[in-house]
Amino acid sequence: MRKVLHGGGKVKEIIQQPDGISVSLHMEYQEAFLRTPLGITAIKGHAHGLVSISVLNTSAVEPTAAIPDDLRPAVEQLREYFAGKRSAFDLPLDFKGTDFQRRVWLALLDIPFGKTCSYLELAKKLGDVKAIRAVAAANGQNPFWIVVPCHRVIGSDGSLIGYAGGLWRKKWLLEHESPYKQQALFP
Repeated sequence: MRKVLHGGGKVKEIIQQPDGISVSLHMEYQEAFLRTPLGITAIKGHAHGLVSISVLNTSAVEPTAAIPDDLRPAVEQLREYFAGKRSAFDLPLDFKGTDFQRRVWLALLDIPFGKTCSYLELAKKLGDVKAIRAVAAANGQNPFWIVVPCHRVIGSDGSLIGYAGGLWRKKWLLEHESPYKQQALFP
């Protein structure tokens, strides 16, 4: 049996062996900071996968000069995305959340690059039209900025609503992914 405990930037994994003896493993999170057109991106993970990717609302953090090996693929793929050379990510994601949150986050992965869907459509896809607020809340707790494309979820009327990173970033991301580069999608 495996148990994973979190706290203070460290992961403590306890493995209960069949003979009843517990083995404790410690994994340090590694961090990297990447400058993007939308601000500094914080990437956190360990040897078993990424734990979070987020955009910071500060410019006080400097980009990381020496990227940890476990985070290199994420940094490279994000650079390719922002350069317009990548439309899908292939990264190990260590989802931490409730079963419902994980279902929402996995459903977000099915929204194609350059497309959007509404919170209502997402709730329907998950089988409960009445869960629209819960879907929106889970969407707002997405730990993997851009990689799990919560920015592709819009209001039923096509409006830009509800984005933890700021609506200006959501607008930028949707226009970046749009096949129609010559015109703005949103005013």
